[in-house]
Amino acid sequence: MKITHPLKLAGFLVLAALLLGGCASKEEDAQTSGVSAEDAIAAAKAANDRAKKEGYEWRDTGKLIKKAEAALADGDSDKAIKLANQAKRQAENAVDQKYAELRRLEAAGIIGPSTAPAAAATGAGQYQVVGGDNLWDIAGKQDIFANPFQWPLIYKTNQTKIKDADLIFPGQVFDIDQNASGTDVAAAIQHAKTRGAWSLGMVEESDKAFLAQ
Repeated sequence: MKITHPLKLAGFLVLAALLLGGCASKEEDAQTSGVSAEDAIAAAKAANDRAKKEGYEWRDTGKLIKKAEAALADGDSDKAIKLANQAKRQAENAVDQKYAELRRLEAAGIIGPSTAPAAAATGAGQYQVVGGDNLWDIAGKQDIFANPFQWPLIYKTNQTKIKDADLIFPGQVFDIDQNASGTDVAAAIQHAKTRGAWSLGMVEESDKAFLAQ
């Protein structure tokens, strides 16, 4: 069953609200956190690819990504990052809005319960990243570890997929080791509590030391 008018109307309303609000976000200051324009654009593309798969890509998101790529080609990295982050937020908001609206329509009895997936989990021992996720929040989910301090377990299990523990992308599928030994769990929690300062887009020395254990 394809939901068209209620979802698209809701999407336009959210887009208008973002534009009126200036789309302010800490991500606009990402250039001060060490993230490169290339990584910002890659993150925007990954988020928009998921929105496309969901059938809910916003009209201007692809245009923003192209503008970000053009700015990078012109040597304006700061502008490229700002545009890419704006595109990424739009794509994430599109997916979030879709499922929020589907849940609303389901609650109102307008659509059946099979239309709106209740969770992002892909199956036993796996988790698919959605917009707004980070390792701390994923680890804290009741069906994952129910303890955010265990996020390093996800990082270590998926170190070939995660370049920077602070930078994950919608659509990524992580393996979840829910049978980790007590020693591994303790080491993960210890690292989470003593990790120290971090910068987006960089692999911290403390993280390297943890992965090497």
